[in-house]
Parts: sequence; C-alpha cells; structure tokens
Amino acid sequence: MTDPIADMLARIRNALMARHKTVEIPASRMKREIARILKEEGYIEDYEWVAEGPQGKIVITLKYDEGRRPVISGLKRVSKPGRRVYAGAKKLPRVLGGLGIAIISTSQGIMTDHEARRRGVGGEILCEVW
Repeated sequence: MTDPIADMLARIRNALMARHKTVEIPASRMKREIARILKEEGYIEDYEWVAEGPQGKIVITLKYDEGRRPVISGLKRVSKPGRRVYAGAKKLPRVLGGLGIAIISTSQGIMTDHEARRRGVGGEILCEVW
C-alpha cells in the first residue's frame, strides 16, 4: 500500500455509504491522531486502538444523524505521495468557508486548520473533511 491515509479515508467513505456502524483500519500513530481529531470535531462517535497482530488496528464507530444520514458528507485526500501540498499559516485552506476542517501535519503535531491558524503554524495539508 503506497498511501495508508488515503486507504483510511476510502474505508471510512465506503463504510458510510454501506451504513456500517463500525470500520476497522490498520493502526499507525498518524491514523490514530486523525481519528482523534475526527472525534474531537464531532465527525465520528468514537475510536479505539486494539492491539492485535504486529501493528494493531483502529476501530472507528461512525456517526449518523436522526434520519440515518452520515455526519461526514465528504472526505478528500489533499497531499499525496506523488504530490505533497504544504501551506503556511496565512495560506491554510478554509473548507466550505469554515464549515469543514482541513487536517494539517505541523511541527507541533497533527491538528485542524483552525488550531494551526490560531497557533500561527503551517504544514502539510493531509486531508479535508466536511
């Protein structure tokens, strides 16, 4: 697998379209941080790291509204292995005019675009969620 983050986003997108309650993803520290941000921002119910096998897995509990529609309406990988995308603190993207979030990998850790703008740091734009 050349892009594990794109695989994570595709698994979440496919599980949402199939209306699954949970989705399992091979674990890594970066994926765990992305899941943490998705939970803090209210896009997923919960996530759990399970130590199984050599690397473990992350079990994400997806979130739906009252009409059984997914809370996440879109996921987009921005920076890819073949084309890395970086932005300074003043050039960070605003997803849907501030309604969505961009997840940024900075020197101070992985955070949302709002947090990176507040701290005045830029970095690699991993993905956008709305």
